[in-house]
Amino acid sequence: MKLGARVFKTGVAIVFSLFIADLLQLPSPVFAGIAAIFAIQPSIYRSYLTVIEQVQSNIIGAAIAVVFALMFGNHFIAVGFAAIVAIMLMLKLKLEKTISLALVTVIAIMEIQSDNFFTYALIRFSTVLVGVISAFIVNLIFIPPKFESKLFNAIHYTQDEIIRWIRIAVRSASEHNSTKQAINQLKDRLTRVDQLYSFFKEERGYSKKAIYTKGRKLVVYRELISTSYKSLDVLKKLHLHENEVSELPEHFRMMIKERLDALLAYHEQLHLKFIGKLKPEHIEWKSTEAFIQRQEVMDIFVQQIALTRIEEEFSTYHLLHLLSSILKYEEQLEHMDTLITSYLNYHGEELTVEIEETPY
Repeated sequence: MKLGARVFKTGVAIVFSLFIADLLQLPSPVFAGIAAIFAIQPSIYRSYLTVIEQVQSNIIGAAIAVVFALMFGNHFIAVGFAAIVAIMLMLKLKLEKTISLALVTVIAIMEIQSDNFFTYALIRFSTVLVGVISAFIVNLIFIPPKFESKLFNAIHYTQDEIIRWIRIAVRSASEHNSTKQAINQLKDRLTRVDQLYSFFKEERGYSKKAIYTKGRKLVVYRELISTSYKSLDVLKKLHLHENEVSELPEHFRMMIKERLDALLAYHEQLHLKFIGKLKPEHIEWKSTEAFIQRQEVMDIFVQQIALTRIEEEFSTYHLLHLLSSILKYEEQLEHMDTLITSYLNYHGEELTVEIEETPY
C-alpha cells in the first residue's frame, strides 16, 4: 500500500474541513468532512471544475430536500423519493459525477427535526459547502504533482517492459501463461499512462508561448503512447501465433528476429533522443534504408509463399498478421522520430524530464 499525494491530501482536507466547521461552530461538522472527501482531485484545474459542479449539486440537493421536507415531512420514505428525484435531475443536468454529494445534502437536511427547519437547513447546506471549499483550498496549497515527469517515466518503463517481452517472445523463449499475464499487466499500465496523459493535458499554461509549447509537446506524448500500443500489438501477435512462428523456416524466423531487434533498439534510442540524452546523428535508422528493407521483407514473404506451396504446408495467414503489426509499428516509430526531431528543433532547450530510478 502506497501513501500517495492524493491520499495525504484527502486526510489533510478532512482535518481542515472539520477544523473550519468547528471554528464556525457549525453543528454536525461530519458533513463537512464527508463533502471534503468528494472534492479532492489530482490536479488544480480538475479541482476547479469539480468545485463548480459540487456547488451546483449542493444547491440542487438542498432545494429538493427543503421542498420534500415541507411537503411530506422527514419520513424515511420521503427521503428515498427525494433521493430518486435528485438523481434524475442530476443526470438530466449531466452532473452525474457529483450525485453522491447531492444525496449527502438531501439526507443531511431531511433528517433535521426542529421547529427552526429553515435555519438548520441553511446551516447544513453551509456545512457541506465548507467541506467543498476546504478541499479546494487544500488542492491550491499543496504543490500539484509534476504530471509530465510522471507521464514520461510511466511511458518509458512500460515500453521497456514491452521491449523485454518482445525480445524473449521472438526467440520462442517465453512461457505461454507468463507472457499472457504480462500482456494483461501491460494493458493496465498503458491505461494508467492514458490517465496521466489526461492529467498532463489539463494543466493550464500561463503565457501564449507556454500554451504553444505545451500543444506541440502533447502531440509528441500522444505519439509516444500510440507507438507503445503498436509495440504491445506486436507482442500480442507473437504470443497468439507463437506455434506458427516457431515452425517457420529458419532463415525467415531469423529475418523477423533481426527486424524486430533493430526496431526495438530504434525505439529505445528515440526515448533517449527525446530527453536529450542521445545525439540525433547517432540514431541507427534511415528512412530510405528502412523503406528498402520493408520492400525486401515483402519480397521474401511472397517468395516464401511460392516455395512452400510446392514443398510444405505454411501458415501464411497468421504470418501476414504478424508482419502487418511489425510494419505498422515501424511506420509509427518513423513518424514519432519526425515529431521528436521537429519538437527538438524548436523547443529543445525547454526539456524538463529525466528518467527516474523508480517509475512508480
